[in-house]
Amino acid sequence: MKKAKINRLIHGQAPLRINDIGGWTDTWFARQGRVQNLAIGPPVEVQIKGWSLAKEKRKRVRIIAENYKQSFSFDPDNPSSGPHPLLQQAVNLVGVPADLELEISLFSPVPPGMSTGTSASVCVALIGSLLYLQNKSVDPNELASLAHQVETQRLKQQCGIQDQLCATFGGPLFIEINQYPKNQVTKLAIKPELWAELERRLVLIYLGKPHLSTSLHETIIRRLETGEASFRPLIKMAALAERAKVALERGDLTAYGQIMIENNEWQRQLGAELISRQADQVISLAKKFKASGWKVNGAGGEGGSLTILASPDDCWRRKMIEAIGNLGGGIRFLPLYLTSEGFKVWESH
Repeated sequence: MKKAKINRLIHGQAPLRINDIGGWTDTWFARQGRVQNLAIGPPVEVQIKGWSLAKEKRKRVRIIAENYKQSFSFDPDNPSSGPHPLLQQAVNLVGVPADLELEISLFSPVPPGMSTGTSASVCVALIGSLLYLQNKSVDPNELASLAHQVETQRLKQQCGIQDQLCATFGGPLFIEINQYPKNQVTKLAIKPELWAELERRLVLIYLGKPHLSTSLHETIIRRLETGEASFRPLIKMAALAERAKVALERGDLTAYGQIMIENNEWQRQLGAELISRQADQVISLAKKFKASGWKVNGAGGEGGSLTILASPDDCWRRKMIEAIGNLGGGIRFLPLYLTSEGFKVWESH
């Protein structure tokens, strides 16, 4: 049956997150911490088409998950069945006007499980776009909180708060968590020349397979609770986030790169498995080609991605990227750009 004329066509975007200095300290078990991260594009994209509902229909929301090459319909009032609980629970949280049928398309510019805060960015873009559909607005902190609720309260997953904040505010960000989950966000203003230099030298490497962080979080939580692991790495990484903020504000990329390396090694101290064999392979090549810094993104562990601050010499940067691409196993370079824009939404007319 031919659909009725589209009444609404809404577009939402949210950036991804890399190089989270102080990551792991934005969690309930750290209780307090500091994070300095970078927002990047291309962004996650959400498109919502809305039709007037001609007759009563239970499954009136259709999801098109382009990266998974999947599509399915579900009842927004009963989101329990379907292949993508994150999307279904986000839709249910906001709700859908009773007189509308929706088709929601979602696209990520990076592979799933990249450790770049993709699920948070998708959730922020989806929730924000659905609120816009209903002529509702929330401030960035509230939008980030709603997206965080989907993962932690509805899906019972372990995750910190930095990804949602980066997706809503853009970057570069400095996040202070003095009593989880309360936070204070500072958007760093850096000089245009430094922005251009940092963007030119940042290299994002996919480590060949998806990453799932919840099980890693649960392992580390258990070790911290039993005393098998120390809280010292969390304290050290939070302090490094403070130093990263100062380094960016001063325009000192040499110091910034060293902070990335130190953070990576303190993350290894938190759990040796947080820095995978593939990550160490890439790091060895980064050293060989005179990179200034490197850090696994997000929680670390198997799969995911790694950020490199390449040599200031473009020839070394290009040679490094070529050598990393020759490692095989799906390890590859992904293009990026820095962005100060957080979540944004608009309607086509």
